[in-house]
Amino acid sequence: MMDSNYFGITDTGKVRSNNEDTFIAEKIAEDFVLACVIDGVGGYTGGEVAAAIARETILKLMARPSGDLAQLMKNAIAEANDQILAAKQQQKEHEDMACVLSIAMADLKNNQFYYAHVGDTRLYLLRDHSLIKISKDQSFVGFMEDSGRLTEEQAMQHPKRNEINKALGFTQNIGGQEDYIETGQSPFLPGDLILLCSDGLSDMVNREGITNILLKDLTLAQKGKALIDIANANGGRDNITVVLVKNDKATFVYEATKPISQPKKKKLVDPEAYSPVLIKADPENNVVSTQKQYIRKNNKLNPILFFILFIVLAAIAYLLWKEHNTDQEPLPVTDSTTVETSQAFKLQDTLNKLTGNILILDTAIFKSPILITEPIQINRDSLYLKAESNLVIKSDTGYKGQAFLISPANKSTLLENFTFENFDDVSALQKKGVLLKNVQFIRTDAPAVKKK
Repeated sequence: MMDSNYFGITDTGKVRSNNEDTFIAEKIAEDFVLACVIDGVGGYTGGEVAAAIARETILKLMARPSGDLAQLMKNAIAEANDQILAAKQQQKEHEDMACVLSIAMADLKNNQFYYAHVGDTRLYLLRDHSLIKISKDQSFVGFMEDSGRLTEEQAMQHPKRNEINKALGFTQNIGGQEDYIETGQSPFLPGDLILLCSDGLSDMVNREGITNILLKDLTLAQKGKALIDIANANGGRDNITVVLVKNDKATFVYEATKPISQPKKKKLVDPEAYSPVLIKADPENNVVSTQKQYIRKNNKLNPILFFILFIVLAAIAYLLWKEHNTDQEPLPVTDSTTVETSQAFKLQDTLNKLTGNILILDTAIFKSPILITEPIQINRDSLYLKAESNLVIKSDTGYKGQAFLISPANKSTLLENFTFENFDDVSALQKKGVLLKNVQFIRTDAPAVKKK
């Protein structure tokens, strides 16, 4: 199925004798494109039956999209799951059947797409020559790859790569289970391309190989066929399904603009009168701090007068101390912000040392809130930054800047499971190329309003 801005194709592959995959690539309503890849599981014909039930249910329930589209997709998946379970009760020969799927609903009018996902089919977004994996594989090997414990190549060759944790037909009431169906939404900008595929493609072709084909000057149909061909050339061990959707509006063109800076008050200071900034590293806390040492190079005071003044001041200080000294030692004052500030430095240091493009933050190490006194720098081409559970990034008292400062060279950044608290400026997180998942912005510093 195809049009100028969407296309779908499926292939049996080189090893299987039947095709348990199916897909949806259709324009629905006026401004929506529905895309879906479904991979059947459970024997010679069982997987085909489960996939067909899911496809029919999704098309029926999503024919007239309105309201909360992510919730609409979630409801459609939950209903498909119930239909598959009912069919398993009636057809004992298919009692092991199930399916996995990824759905994307492209809202072309508003430049957004919504998605829902269960299993190990995949959803990718191609933007500015960078391919971002949006969905998370709900499998042991997929988790190991997404968390950086396995490389892509290791995951593709892992003996357990086809073992999945979640699917339609496994259990009842998946709509009521908070984490069973992955949902989300993202900007779908002019020039963006969505790819949905079964593991018959992702197990045979790595991300670089997929990206190279998607970047070629070909039609969507030619790109889809080329992806099928390379998967078969690499072995074609499973059924292969590809769906592509493109936002074919005119691509945005951005012009770099120099930021407007506030004029600074002039200070009559001799630039050569002070020493440069000294950098100190605290290896115990892994904190880097800066300390400016202001040392007069041209001291014009008479050394004798300076010595006499020093003696007088020291004597006065000693007398005052002796007068007010008590037997008790003063209690140490604990700076409650020290640990939190060090977390920000630790996060920056971890990002600077990151070798790949995925960083999963252990919230037992990075504890909420991470107090921000200067923006965290993201200086890489692409980044997927996820907290294992919700992590609070909080603006320090009096700080008016941003939480993150993203390099103009960055093509894509995906942030997941964060709460940004009390930031006046969040513009860096609303720019092209920044995707947010399970992210919220709150204010706790607003003055309380009394009820009358």
